[in-house]
Amino acid sequence: MEKFSIIIVEDVPLELKGTEGIIHNDIPEAEIIGTADCEPAYWRLLEMRQPDLVLLDLGLNGSTTVGVEICRQTKEMYGGIKVLVFTGEILNEKLWVDALDAGADGIILKTGEMLTRSDVGRVLEGKNMVFNQPVLKKIVDCFKEYVNKSASRQEAIVDYEIDEYDERFLRHLALGYTKDQIAGLRGMPFGVKSLEKRQNELVQRLFPNGNNGASVNATRLVVRALELNIIGIENLRPDEE
Repeated sequence: MEKFSIIIVEDVPLELKGTEGIIHNDIPEAEIIGTADCEPAYWRLLEMRQPDLVLLDLGLNGSTTVGVEICRQTKEMYGGIKVLVFTGEILNEKLWVDALDAGADGIILKTGEMLTRSDVGRVLEGKNMVFNQPVLKKIVDCFKEYVNKSASRQEAIVDYEIDEYDERFLRHLALGYTKDQIAGLRGMPFGVKSLEKRQNELVQRLFPNGNNGASVNATRLVVRALELNIIGIENLRPDEE
């Protein structure tokens, strides 16, 4: 790794000292050209010299939004600067997403393996989405859940013989559409009577053993479709009318 310059944005003196120690001991190529404990100090540093990398703590003086805005404005004004978030906000997943939306090149949580030379090197090489183990585990867990849910949905579609119109019908019922409204959707070639018949057929397929003797209305049918992953909450969007 070639020599590079870095600014550290950190408002806790003890954590700043620890971060500087990691860089001096493990990343000898890094030249720390300045440190900032608040937003004004950071912008003053940036006016004097632009670094190759900003190591940014998101929580500054009790505010997490300041760090995100620093990231956003830095990427907008100085697109060539890499921003690596180095934060103790280990439970605030929404904040991670906000930082990524603001243009952060990666997120390293102050836990576990913490900051490594390889992490910094990958960011400087232009790699996007550089994370350490705690974030990676969250990503993998979400990915596994998504894949398992997708596989379950495909199995249900085959097992219960769900076609495109069944899915659209169930999805719009879940959205609160009446059968009259569904029949009026563009590309839905069925009248109300045909939709009523389709609903009855879906009840028979999705409740092959009955519903404990109780009748199945549209709401119960939709709940069953959600339980079987035939439709998903994340995909409940209406078609063009």
